[in-house]
Amino acid sequence: MDWQGWFSLGLALAALLLMSSGRFAPHMVMMAVLVVLSASGIISADQALAGFSNSGLITVVAMFVVAAGIHHSGGVDLLVNHLLRSPKSVRSAQARIALPVALLSSFLNNTPVVATMIPAVHAWSRKIGIAPSKLMIPLSYSAILGGTLTLIGTSTNLVVNGQYQQLTGEAGFSIFSITAVGLPVAITGLSVMLLLMPRVLPDRKDQQKFGAMREFTLEVAVSLNGPLVGKTVGEAGLRELERLYLVEIERGGSVVTAVPSEERLCGGDRLVFAGDTQAISDLLRINGIVPSVHDDEPSLSQDRAERRLVEAALSPQSDVLGLTIRDARFRDRYGAVVLAVARGGERVSGNLGNIRLKPGDVLLLEARPAFVSRQRYNKDFLLINDLETETPRHDRAWLSWGILLVLVGLAACSVLSMLNAALLGAAMMILTGCCTVGQAQKSVDVPVILTIAASFALGAALEETGAATFMAEGILALSTGQALLTLFLVYCAVSFLTEVITNNAAAVLVIPVVLSMTNSMGVPAEPFVIAVMMAASASFATPLGYQTNMMVFGPGGYRFSDFVKVGLPMNLLVGLTTVAVIATVYGL
Repeated sequence: MDWQGWFSLGLALAALLLMSSGRFAPHMVMMAVLVVLSASGIISADQALAGFSNSGLITVVAMFVVAAGIHHSGGVDLLVNHLLRSPKSVRSAQARIALPVALLSSFLNNTPVVATMIPAVHAWSRKIGIAPSKLMIPLSYSAILGGTLTLIGTSTNLVVNGQYQQLTGEAGFSIFSITAVGLPVAITGLSVMLLLMPRVLPDRKDQQKFGAMREFTLEVAVSLNGPLVGKTVGEAGLRELERLYLVEIERGGSVVTAVPSEERLCGGDRLVFAGDTQAISDLLRINGIVPSVHDDEPSLSQDRAERRLVEAALSPQSDVLGLTIRDARFRDRYGAVVLAVARGGERVSGNLGNIRLKPGDVLLLEARPAFVSRQRYNKDFLLINDLETETPRHDRAWLSWGILLVLVGLAACSVLSMLNAALLGAAMMILTGCCTVGQAQKSVDVPVILTIAASFALGAALEETGAATFMAEGILALSTGQALLTLFLVYCAVSFLTEVITNNAAAVLVIPVVLSMTNSMGVPAEPFVIAVMMAASASFATPLGYQTNMMVFGPGGYRFSDFVKVGLPMNLLVGLTTVAVIATVYGL
């Protein structure tokens, strides 16, 4: 290799380290890599931007819209209402989730499926008296296994197929090409999951119940004729308190929420603060603040039309990750105030303003009623409480399922390509009113799309500079040219990368290496490409490896160790099953 090859390898390693650190969003890392490769001249501008026009990527975008049509037409509600009902045991409850979710995820991108199911499963868990920690990991794992059943089950399959077509000029895979491998793997994985997980998953209380309001709020009043009357909140020094946040003001039977600094205080105002409740003595030292005369009846425990209490989990794409609550400025950014934070199934104690936010943290927020509709599609949050203010178009539920079946049928029978079938399905969802244009736009996960598109640039650089061939030769030397051992090593490499970076980025980086390897060995590339698809999807051991794992991390009240405990055996089982099935199907 010349310097371009070593530079590309170094860039790939740097990207892996940055993404695995968790401090930088994957799409920002990959976009930076794209800029460096293009600016340095290692790849041309056309190669750098080729990912944005890749058929696999466009198919992913179209499938996001199809999933939005199913969701907003009430299609998922239709499924939930008919299948969940009242199970008699934990295993029965897990089975009622696993089978329909796996089937649904085989034809819809599994990320929006899980996003749609979390509020339903969370509400259902309260109704049937089973802890969410017993149900949320099975929900994610079922979606992951279901995504391996067809080419359209997960964005990874579509992206790998698109890159395979681009690099080889072949026609690519059909919608059910992966099913011969994915079906036995899914059956094995789901069977073992239902056999073991009722016992091994933790049984934790629903951490969305943050307890009594007085555990994390305190109330005081403004003295009727005191020096604070007529002053703004900022002038009174109530905005910059070290250990407390001003949440709301109750005045004359109404409530001022997400209080601005310019709000003027009136005598008798009842002030509600959140944070370190031990700081009450510091608060009462302020001249003009007196104990609340209604302290026996907490204000936040009363229903108010002006306020909405929202429990929301931070997504891995949130802009506030790594910031303290004070630095995140929730009031200015979202029009909401953080009352409490839960992490790993328990409320985080201590100085509220100094809590540094992490992916999966569950926040109890006080906001105005418009917050839910305004933030529902914000990638910063996964709203996990059942606060739907937008009524699904239930009269179009069956129509949305019909559109999906037509889409799958056209692609399966090769009447249309996968790309054209997905585009037609997305257009029909909008034209028939299953979802609006606005809902379709908001359904597209832009960070995921940017990560995928930018990953193609790094894949092209590895291919162009000979770095892919260099790595392929290293793996071949390790496997001594044996096809089965090479297949196993490829699966292990992709599986490891998927656990530390995004599944799409891992798959796109490895495909050029795999194609170079199969050319050297003189064997068909298809079984190895399918192994890459399976390994990139089958990520169970950490919440970081697959987006659906991170999505259920907060709602289930899990700790990192919970995923390691149940996920490592699943990774091993699914990996061995996949390699065995591929070897049998393709005669390796």
